[in-house]
Amino acid sequence: MKKEVLVETSARHVHVSKEHLAILFGEGHELTKKKDLSQPGQFACEEKVTIVGPKRELVASILGPTRPESQVELSLTDARSIGVDAPIRESGDVAGSGVCKLVGPAGEVELECGVIAAKRHIHATPADAEKYGLVDKQNVCVKIVSDGRSLIFDDVVVRVNPNYALAMHIDTDESNAAGAKPGMMGEIL
Repeated sequence: MKKEVLVETSARHVHVSKEHLAILFGEGHELTKKKDLSQPGQFACEEKVTIVGPKRELVASILGPTRPESQVELSLTDARSIGVDAPIRESGDVAGSGVCKLVGPAGEVELECGVIAAKRHIHATPADAEKYGLVDKQNVCVKIVSDGRSLIFDDVVVRVNPNYALAMHIDTDESNAAGAKPGMMGEIL
């Protein structure tokens, strides 16, 4: 059986805590849903913030809902361009990660940590994991076939949770390297 998985590009984005949302956009502000994302309950927001590093600034969308801790997910190219260290980490693993300033229309927040390059990963439900013989935190390889840029990604972590939908997430650097297009499928090897 071929173990296929949808490959999605995760562009630069920011997750904010309720506390930081109030500072950036004003007390009582609620995130405004722009569109649902493939992962259940996750959505792109109308709100954007400016990410300020020592070299320059970038604008990024906020993804909802709010999180316990604020987090900035950049490609390594984005991080270098603004002069920020972004270790490759799983989402939520922000201790000791890069620093930056976030600027919104109502205020700004200095993040003492929270800037990462997200480790490429596969979201899977327990049923998906069982079907494909995968376990939570397992590292796998995924083959992507594209016109002139086919490649095999190693070190893809599997994340199993009943609230997920089966999809692989890569950042824009990885997507460009693979010549990825919307709807592209990968094969878990």
